[in-house]
Amino acid sequence: MATAETLRDLAISVLDEHKALDIKSIDVRKQTDITDYLIIASGTSDRHLRALADAVMARMREEGVKPIGKEGLTVGDWVLVDLGDVVIHVMRPEVRDFYQLERLWGELPQMRSQSEGH
Repeated sequence: MATAETLRDLAISVLDEHKALDIKSIDVRKQTDITDYLIIASGTSDRHLRALADAVMARMREEGVKPIGKEGLTVGDWVLVDLGDVVIHVMRPEVRDFYQLERLWGELPQMRSQSEGH
């Protein structure tokens, strides 16, 4: 089974190969139990977004990883690919600027572990 870090690195590599713009990885392990890493990238058009998401999903399947879910392939401004430990958001630049996920996740308070403060 691939580690979260392996999935993250592979997804970033595929996005880079397919000319995604402004690729960012955010470690959210201290903020949520839902996933370990968010990857956020931009694409130049709805066709580019779909191509990026399709390329990531195809590469993951080659590695034996089946995406848990995908959203937005028919909409065109924001595509999400859920790999479990890694969630990938590919957006048009104007949508990314509007939602500012990097800032949102960066500003969340750090969760304390159960062993702290007891």
